[in-house]
Amino acid sequence: MTDVTQAERAAWLRDTLNEHIYRYYILNAPIITDGEYDRLYQELVALEEADPTLITPDSPTQRVSSDLQEDLPKVRHAAPILSLSNAFNAGDLRRWEERNLRLLPPNTQLNYVVEPKLDGLTIVLTYENGFLRSGATRGNGEIGDDVTANVRTLKTIPLRIPVQRNSLSAPARLVVRGEVLILKEDFKKLNEEQAARGHAIYVNARNTASGSLKQKDPRITAQRPLTAFVYDLIDSSDPIPSTEWECLEYLRQLGFNLVPDCEHYPDLDSLAAALDKWEARRHAFPFETDGIVIKIDQVALRRELGVVGKDPRGATAFKFPSEEATTRLLDVTINVGRTGKVTPTAVLEPVFVSGVTVSSATLHNYEVIRELDIRLGDRVIVKRSGEVIPYIIGPVEGARIGSETLIQPPTHCPFCGAPLVQPSGAVDLFCPNPRCPERVFRSLEFFVSRQAMDIENVGPQTIRQLIAEGKITRESDLFTLTTDDFKGLEGFAERKIANALAAIEAAKQRPLPQVLASLGIDGVGGVVAATLAAEFQSIDALIDTCVRVRQAVETFKQIAAPLSQGLNSPEAVRAAERLVNPLLDLVPRYADAADVEKRLTRLLKPLLDERPDAPIFDLSAALTDVIAAARPLLAITGLGGVLINAIVAWFSDEDNIALIRAMQAAGVTMQSQQAAALADTFNGLTFVITGTLSVPREQIEQLITSHGGKVSGSVSKKTSYVVVGESPGSKYDKALTLGVPILSEADLRKMASSP
Repeated sequence: MTDVTQAERAAWLRDTLNEHIYRYYILNAPIITDGEYDRLYQELVALEEADPTLITPDSPTQRVSSDLQEDLPKVRHAAPILSLSNAFNAGDLRRWEERNLRLLPPNTQLNYVVEPKLDGLTIVLTYENGFLRSGATRGNGEIGDDVTANVRTLKTIPLRIPVQRNSLSAPARLVVRGEVLILKEDFKKLNEEQAARGHAIYVNARNTASGSLKQKDPRITAQRPLTAFVYDLIDSSDPIPSTEWECLEYLRQLGFNLVPDCEHYPDLDSLAAALDKWEARRHAFPFETDGIVIKIDQVALRRELGVVGKDPRGATAFKFPSEEATTRLLDVTINVGRTGKVTPTAVLEPVFVSGVTVSSATLHNYEVIRELDIRLGDRVIVKRSGEVIPYIIGPVEGARIGSETLIQPPTHCPFCGAPLVQPSGAVDLFCPNPRCPERVFRSLEFFVSRQAMDIENVGPQTIRQLIAEGKITRESDLFTLTTDDFKGLEGFAERKIANALAAIEAAKQRPLPQVLASLGIDGVGGVVAATLAAEFQSIDALIDTCVRVRQAVETFKQIAAPLSQGLNSPEAVRAAERLVNPLLDLVPRYADAADVEKRLTRLLKPLLDERPDAPIFDLSAALTDVIAAARPLLAITGLGGVLINAIVAWFSDEDNIALIRAMQAAGVTMQSQQAAALADTFNGLTFVITGTLSVPREQIEQLITSHGGKVSGSVSKKTSYVVVGESPGSKYDKALTLGVPILSEADLRKMASSP
């Protein structure tokens, strides 16, 4: 490569990287993966190190990138809020340490603190005399956007320190750094709620968190499930502890929510030996992470080392192998699920991502395709995280050559030909035909699977054959199959037929929680099914409750429907929208209210200003009836409006009730038989599950809850036992640290069977 070519390459890298920085931090719309950005950045670093004359003032290596927004007030930080250099293997870390040791006195021994690297929005919090005075984004490292009002809505950020008054005394001034993000489970629930309301789902948790924190209306921020973690002490009027490990303990005592699972290492050798363990744990964390942050423990040495370019020498980020890659979108196929929802699937040029070759990925829905402007022939960014189905983040617009074509949504179901429908306000298309062969197949495929009724010898291929032969059209038909029905099916000889019929007969005696979890109701897995079975004891009682709730809801809707007509102001329209489905918003809001009419009047004020003749008394009385009917469901911990709505809709549907009656007639168990006998076995005990088990995790959760125990997602001193499978994550390590008893799956089953 000639000097001219090197200069041209460096110029292209500078322009390209600066464009991607702008897209990532300002537009919140990246078009390449983090791994691809890192490769381009490292190439520019190598060119500039080889020839320093290539360094220019606008090079990304010479400045801190910015996420400033013009329309927000600005705050100057107490100290530069810097980014970190990257390391990608143990060799990079050793070279990093060697460079640092050359700048320090001879025989210096470095030890290290490691924490998971968060993928969120940096936040800088300033406290004066113990009270939160400001919260700002990182901005350009020197100046950030003032988002104080929004920060105050986050419950994981203390408004006063110390949180416990009998703890430490607060310094006159304290500045800390942290990260605002959305936990994986919260992001999943947020999208479930979006889908239930017919709204577009969010594709990227980081961008959703960033946009939520920068809202001009703090009330919108307060509605988003944001979590904040603090991980750095920037400035203090009091003396700062001498080590990073002590700083973290100091921040913990003040009451801050710290990044979990931090670890201390006496030297780089022990740290390097743990890198594989850290990577293996990446999916066990409750948040997205693409690496770990490594800090020299001695604070004084970190200060002495100072900064090189935009990076502090005393800390670095070790990046895990990328879970994102770019490839070509070849085609889009259509999947129809058991509910009739149409899901477009991307057909891709095979690409290696996160340890596997990916040739297909979900595109969510056609609204996402339109919003992201994904086109056939595009180079797209595909992500695969853990066991999550690969999905498309977006197109690489800069790679377009002009031959790409728009993706048009289908008009008819490709499996039954029925015209597709899009419910009012929804983003998904649906096949409305309940007898659509693909819908029937998907429902039955799930029903017989291991995570549902677990009917051996009746797999997807067998289900396809039975449907094609007209032997089954719904779940209840399985329990009336005979030897003659299996004769002639491919692969079924006399012995296999007998085994299949025996498995079907055994499935009739499955516990009620397992039956409920097998019906394919959105959000009703093993834990929710067990709580429903414990509350209602029989499926008949659950149906009766749901039918009463639906009748009360219909009465409410009849009163509310005329109120939405002829409204003028947007505020009145929004108020009327709250009345469309009372189970989603109103019932959870007013379930325990003593003055429903008064509170409903306040909520609907914009509507009532335009419609003063609205029957608010009748409306509030009808809402009270809905609440009363739904009381058995509202009493169950963990059931929110979206889930209650899904349960009521399913168990009050006439076709579904007919299915249950047919299953009952075929001899399927529909009432709780063991609840009383088993309820005390794990009574008062809390379990945490980690690692890969011999059966789906839902079955282990069901085993615990059916015996009276509780399942938690995190380990604490109050945890009774941690159930450990293969390749356990950080929960196992934390259990050892806290002295929580460890159980194998076999140990758990033995405990459950003990008298």
